[in-house]
Amino acid sequence: MPRKDLIKAALLLLLGINAAIQAATGRVSETLDAFAWFTLLLLFELETRGLPWTLQSRAALALNGLRLLATGAIVWSAMVFVEEQEWLDAANGWLWIGVVILLELEFRVPVLIARWRRAAVAAAILLYGALTVVAAAWWVQGEWFDGYDAVLWITAFVLLEMDLLGRIPGSSKPVPKGISK
Repeated sequence: MPRKDLIKAALLLLLGINAAIQAATGRVSETLDAFAWFTLLLLFELETRGLPWTLQSRAALALNGLRLLATGAIVWSAMVFVEEQEWLDAANGWLWIGVVILLELEFRVPVLIARWRRAAVAAAILLYGALTVVAAAWWVQGEWFDGYDAVLWITAFVLLEMDLLGRIPGSSKPVPKGISK
């Protein structure tokens, strides 16, 4: 198993444990948020692997339904964080929504991203940089678990982002079957 796959597996395990900790100790909005993000990360991982079964109509419909549910839960949680005046959680949530929009564009319309590659890379750097500032703010406030969790999520999504950017037309990796060029 390649080292990157081992790192991803370890990250998924740690993030799954963190989601369980959130479920046991967090508010409903935090629990829903953690499990929705975990689901979304798993869905992105499945799709970036280009597995043939994910392209079958029933499987694709189920995956899209799960994505819609997870996305709805994420947006709901982000709005609740604003209502609760949990500003770091809210900032974190909305920044991650920006990351997902960028990832969706990279995955669904790679030709557009290839045309605007510098802008996409700049947006990714800006978003991940802002997320790193949020993680640091949690540590400064003594909320070590939130900071640690944030670093795991940043690492997991940066690896995913690197996989997606490597599949953009004109790069050395092929675009997975079923992805529009």
